[in-house]
Amino acid sequence: MPHGDAEYRWTTISRATSYSGRVTLSTHAVRIDDASEISYEVDESIPYAVATLVVDDHQTVLLTRQYRYPIDRWIYDLPGGAGSADETPRDAAQRELEEELGLRANELRHLHTFYVNPGRAAWPVHVFMCDAGTTAGSVELSDRAERVRLVRMPIAKLDALIASGDIVDPTLLIARTAAAARGVLPALG
Repeated sequence: MPHGDAEYRWTTISRATSYSGRVTLSTHAVRIDDASEISYEVDESIPYAVATLVVDDHQTVLLTRQYRYPIDRWIYDLPGGAGSADETPRDAAQRELEEELGLRANELRHLHTFYVNPGRAAWPVHVFMCDAGTTAGSVELSDRAERVRLVRMPIAKLDALIASGDIVDPTLLIARTAAAARGVLPALG
């Protein structure tokens, strides 16, 4: 345990992949502040994730509606997904927006970066915003596990779904909050 208010960092001694599939788990041997060693599992599935909050006419957002098997329900979320090491987060956000909704953003602005589970996952989520319009692109249909529906939703309805607890996607919640905090969308209703 740290002494007083001193901050410390762990030191990685070794790292080995424990499992690799759609998810990659690695086991790290780390030295903590008192020089003892512990084993720590880390989700290293992807380099990073991206999502885009698309605002249409300053009153409507474009969302995705997808079935999410781990929680056995259909949810609203943002178009997005995994980025690869050979593309920038902005390029990955543009690609994911086109693959999922068949839209290309005229402009993407960085809105926020966060970690879904900083205690166990090593990858950040880069959230972008598009409020400068879109053009038509091509939907990608090759991933059978990903069937995405486009939903145009008034911001007031989104806020009501947030208030009722019906919005469960953390990226959508964070994007809505960050957009309001920056003044690019109205305060949550």
